[in-house]
Amino acid sequence: MQIRTPLELGLVIRDQRRKLELTQTDLARKVGVGRQWIVAVESGKSGAEVGLVLRALSALDLRVEIGAPLPRSDDKIDPVDIDAIVNAAKGA
Repeated sequence: MQIRTPLELGLVIRDQRRKLELTQTDLARKVGVGRQWIVAVESGKSGAEVGLVLRALSALDLRVEIGAPLPRSDDKIDPVDIDAIVNAAKGA
């Protein structure tokens, strides 16, 4: 699963917490934070401390996997000559 926004991460945390039948208070105790921190993260707060987010993921038995970097929107993409591709496919 690719997570691209704080809200998507928060929804994953919430869904896993519910699957494990934990309340927000239960998870807060496992992570060592207040319940309001769990509420904020589950609602997509972007300023959550990374270390605490990682601790929450660990408490929920979720892992973080880093893959190949995603292309950036400012990366230069070489233009493609679609006509040349079509003509080559036609054998022209």
